[in-house]
Amino acid sequence: MKRSMKIAIGLIVVGGIAYGAKFVSDNFIISLPDYPAVQKVAWLDQGWQPKERAWFHHANQGTVTFGIPLEWFKALEQPTISLSAAGRLSDPAYLDSFGFIPGSVDGTTQDLPVGIAMGGQMLDPDTGKPWQNPQTHADTTRIGFTCAACHTGRMTYQGTTIVIDGGPALTNLGKFRKAVGLSVAFTKLLPFRFSRFAKSILGENASDEAKKELERQLDQAVAQVSMINDLDTRVKGQSVDEGFGRLDALNRIGNQVFALDLKKDENYVGTSAPVHYPRIWNAPWFDWVQYNGSIEQPMVRNAGEALGVGTLLNLTDSARPLYSSGIEVKTLFEMEKMLAGEQPDGSRGFTGLKSPAWPADILPPIDQALAAKGETLYREICKQCHLAPVTEPEFWNSDRWLPPNEFGQRYFRVELIDVKHIGTDPAQAAGMLARTVTLPPDLGITRNEFGFALGQLVEKTLNQWYDSQTPPVPPALRDQMNGYRKNGIQAPLAYKVRPLNGIWATPPYLHNGSVPTIDALLGPAGDRPAKFYLGNREYDPTKLGYKTDKLTNGFELDTSIRGNSNSGHEFSKAYSKDKDVPGLIGGELDEPKRKAIIEFLKTL
Repeated sequence: MKRSMKIAIGLIVVGGIAYGAKFVSDNFIISLPDYPAVQKVAWLDQGWQPKERAWFHHANQGTVTFGIPLEWFKALEQPTISLSAAGRLSDPAYLDSFGFIPGSVDGTTQDLPVGIAMGGQMLDPDTGKPWQNPQTHADTTRIGFTCAACHTGRMTYQGTTIVIDGGPALTNLGKFRKAVGLSVAFTKLLPFRFSRFAKSILGENASDEAKKELERQLDQAVAQVSMINDLDTRVKGQSVDEGFGRLDALNRIGNQVFALDLKKDENYVGTSAPVHYPRIWNAPWFDWVQYNGSIEQPMVRNAGEALGVGTLLNLTDSARPLYSSGIEVKTLFEMEKMLAGEQPDGSRGFTGLKSPAWPADILPPIDQALAAKGETLYREICKQCHLAPVTEPEFWNSDRWLPPNEFGQRYFRVELIDVKHIGTDPAQAAGMLARTVTLPPDLGITRNEFGFALGQLVEKTLNQWYDSQTPPVPPALRDQMNGYRKNGIQAPLAYKVRPLNGIWATPPYLHNGSVPTIDALLGPAGDRPAKFYLGNREYDPTKLGYKTDKLTNGFELDTSIRGNSNSGHEFSKAYSKDKDVPGLIGGELDEPKRKAIIEFLKTL
């Protein structure tokens, strides 16, 4: 054989091995950052008592996010390829690597991390019948995400972990979903793993019949994992990696209800517009929520979130009521009340969950003289959109506060800024506007545009719950539970602007998390990092954001990818008051000005 031919064959073999290794790495190995254990924890005073906080962290919304019961979640092993026993999937240290805050830090004996809740009886997703232990015939328990999974922030500073209720989480939910799926699949496929799993679930002396039934249940779970994996593979070309601290929440909700629950694969789309988890303090008093200001009613928004993370919903089985679901509507109502508090006004400000104050006993103290200079710049540059600080009468006297509605409630009108003007990445707003869904006539949904169809679906699901109670929920209580607002849906090519109280605690910045620090956001777009790592927890109190050093097994965000752009909201020399240039909102800010504004933002 000629030497050139041997070299060619060798290269092919080496390439094949390399490709195979990459295929295995990409599809069957979960690589995670190595974080130090949480030791000293600081909770900031945000208006909640410890018992309220702990309840919110584990409030049962009725979700079954992972498609398996709690008992399985605790018995499954981590998705490592080995013949010997791996650690448990539910190990707090392992879950912490995905960004889940250990449940022990909220002062309870809860053995689930913040944002994961156990609920009532687990039901078979196909039949709606109880999912039982094949040996003992005992009912199993639901487990799934709750609001706090995405809306509890954390950062570290010199060994202290600061936890922010209502802040943006630093979780990697996409990678965690993959880990759960692999854990289920490996239990089926790897030698000896099923035996250990069966022993844990069924006990020492389980019958052969019980083991066969457990295998059937496992096959059902593996089939669901495989189906979702096939759908994800089909739309991979449309998808953008989300990474730590980001999620394409609206598209994922749409995939769950219009593709998985409705059993219509054609409605499954890529996760093309990841957004940074928004801060949720004060949000109950905004007239519209979501980054693009697309949803008006808080109950529709919260029920949509619960459906999106796996609450059982019947859209296809004629033997059960259409739109029957597992949503815990009363829990959603109580959660919203906790967040909202009483009607805010100038005398008492916002109640409920408050924005966090700068913790000067943990982070460096504020330079008050520099902050005073920054306040002057803020009022000159930022106040027009973000308004005066919420502690000042000027904010409460603003015409952005709407007149009382028929129920006596006043709401804050969020201003929507056209994407062409603000210049930030349009993917989230444009994607919601463009998406359509295929719907069967029996659902009674009158529009196929995604946002409007989702709004109608959630409303019908809620009405089914209201009507099915004994006695049915009366109209006045429905109005109250719905937040005294109608089911308004819109899909503007715009993003909302809101007050900046607590902004220091919410990195990274812009709606898609594409700018790591406030310092970078105040500079020219060309000076912002084109790539940086998400997943670092150490806080930078000078620039206001997470450290962006290379993080082994972290997530490198590439801002050149559509959906990740860091353009817009720019202060540049090219700015002119007399000429509207997309993305330019002010003149260039030199380093002293940026530092002064940053110091003032710490006071909000």
